[in-house]
Amino acid sequence: MNRDLVQEVGRRCPDQRIATVDQDATLIESRNQAALRSYEGERGYQPMLAVWAEMNLVLADEFRDGNVPALLRPLTVAQAAFAALPPTVDSYYYRGDSACHEYELLAWLRDERRAGGPAGVIGFAISARMSPPLHDAVRQVPDAAWAPYGHTHPHEIRECADVDFVPSDTRERRETQPLRSVAIRIRRRQGDLFDDGATVKHYAVVSNRWDVKASRLIEWHREKAGTIEGVHDVLKNELGAGVMPCKYFGADAAWLRLTVLTHNVLTALKRIALPAELLTARPKRLRFLILQTPGRVVQHARQLVLRLAATVARIAEWLERCGCCPYPCDGIGRRV
Repeated sequence: MNRDLVQEVGRRCPDQRIATVDQDATLIESRNQAALRSYEGERGYQPMLAVWAEMNLVLADEFRDGNVPALLRPLTVAQAAFAALPPTVDSYYYRGDSACHEYELLAWLRDERRAGGPAGVIGFAISARMSPPLHDAVRQVPDAAWAPYGHTHPHEIRECADVDFVPSDTRERRETQPLRSVAIRIRRRQGDLFDDGATVKHYAVVSNRWDVKASRLIEWHREKAGTIEGVHDVLKNELGAGVMPCKYFGADAAWLRLTVLTHNVLTALKRIALPAELLTARPKRLRFLILQTPGRVVQHARQLVLRLAATVARIAEWLERCGCCPYPCDGIGRRV
């Protein structure tokens, strides 16, 4: 059902031909004794979601126990996400955190004749797990190669640079082009130490995109925090996914999927039927403006009439958007 919904939204929005899939897991705490403990020590669940960033639609979800690490088989969610995309899309991208830095997923993304997904190039950027060889390669980058990226931070100096690094993985094929590794270096401006006592912090991103500068690649990769993290926030805090209804794993998984369907229906409503000013409206605002509009059903002149507590202009706008208004109105509710 969710896949059909995504396909229909894509059919009605054919101009959106780019799809960036952002994938991440989230923790949902639960007092249910059957729930298992996560890496943070609390009982709960750790579902993984994949979001179409440009359309704000959830493409795939997988409900997991709290003790299941996000690093375990992220490929299944990625495959389901790309399979749910409509045929109108012709450019594919993927972004993920270090939990997605997994060999099977990377090999699938790099294979242009991949099974269970679209053929062709999928441009991706994934946070790398900082292995000792990678860390040594980052430390050997000369100071002249580091360049600032992003906005200026008041307390930190943030820099990035390309790193010459090829992982010594026996599963790598000789004909496969090496991935691009971009390192991030963060230092304190006043020479203060970080909370863990370190003077410098290093991170890295692996990618197959060579068409952009290192700074732009880092910024593009970090944009996923405004997509998948926002969806997690809406699902858990505004649509009920933050509180599981019962102790049964299957019922809780169905509950999560119902919240995903609700989110996608509201997104489709904003994309297709509502004014552009409500495109970024959260469910709370939609409830206040539309969904919880009070009304009364009365019988008048042998007809049932619904009287709504809203302005004439707003009601006319709703009817016109739904395609059921026989009298088109102007902006202040007057018939044209």
